[in-house]
Amino acid sequence: MDAPELDRELAEWAGALCALLGERGAGTADQASREAAARARTLLLAGHADRAELRAAFEELDEALRRAGDARGLRGRSRSHAASPSPAPPGLRRVIKVARCPGALPCARREPAPDLRLPPKCAVHGVRMHRESLRGTP
Repeated sequence: MDAPELDRELAEWAGALCALLGERGAGTADQASREAAARARTLLLAGHADRAELRAAFEELDEALRRAGDARGLRGRSRSHAASPSPAPPGLRRVIKVARCPGALPCARREPAPDLRLPPKCAVHGVRMHRESLRGTP
């Protein structure tokens, strides 16, 4: 697996961790899941963790969740692959406002961020996500 592909995979795992930690009544009910989630979060916050170490921590959390009875595991929480909206009418460019990860190692998570609402808090970093505009093709 080459570096860009691995980085994309790690960003997806990080987005799934953020979604897990942000869930109400978070799905980390058992001790092994809580410890694995804390380890993965600590590695992400450090910002200088080895890619293999990060990947191993995410896989450990995924397995811990599945052993605890959560069939989704970690990857089943990722919201970064939501279906895109219908195409804009001809000649118009769609602008979608989203909140993105504020971390040094940004994850793949994107959340809707309309103008009248504050962006959600990142469950990994504990600060509000950054707002940005995504522009579709005309």
